[in-house]
Amino acid sequence: MSNPRQSASETAPARNGENPNLKPVNSSLPFTYFCWNETIQALTQLFLLLTGEAAVGKSSLVLRFVNNDFQENKEPTIGAAFLTQKCRLEDKVIKFEIWDTAGQERFHSLAPMYYRNAQAAVVVYDVTKAASLDKAKSWVKELQRQANPNIVIALAGNKIDLVQPAEESEEDPAENGREGGREGGRQVPTEEAKAYALEAGLLFFETSAKNGDGVRDIFVEIGTQ
Repeated sequence: MSNPRQSASETAPARNGENPNLKPVNSSLPFTYFCWNETIQALTQLFLLLTGEAAVGKSSLVLRFVNNDFQENKEPTIGAAFLTQKCRLEDKVIKFEIWDTAGQERFHSLAPMYYRNAQAAVVVYDVTKAASLDKAKSWVKELQRQANPNIVIALAGNKIDLVQPAEESEEDPAENGREGGREGGRQVPTEEAKAYALEAGLLFFETSAKNGDGVRDIFVEIGTQ
């Protein structure tokens, strides 16, 4: 099998709307320059897995976190992609080592080799597609059954930009690639997903990889666990 590893990107999150708890190691430098001074703080590595059904926006979430970027027509992940990001979270520096796994069914058999040693996992679903939450639940069960018993699992409902009320968005619904892609497009109520996460012992977030809402919050919360 070919090596799924890709070149890692270690640029810092943008300063615009930046979470004060999550910032570049040397905040006096331009945000595109990232460095770590081991004489200041020790480095904590955190092996994190992203999983979920195909086309729910897993790769877009990690791209937003690592590069503060969004690609409208991103190609599907083949096998898995590897990215890293170093952040200072309160009194420690965390290096997130992120495996972004493909959601297509034909790659499902490869999943165990990525999550056996994972310390954390983000299971992603699409808030406009109810079936994707059902699939996310099956991933959660598999992680709880086969992964490290101490793994921290977060459930992330992505694409909330497609369901925000019209008065909060100036975009044409057609630009979102769905008809009536705001409130009428939501198929997974927030309270339903939150109740499931609480019952299953998961962290819960709703996110938009497109505009960045909630993305850094996932990693801040995981980093503090």
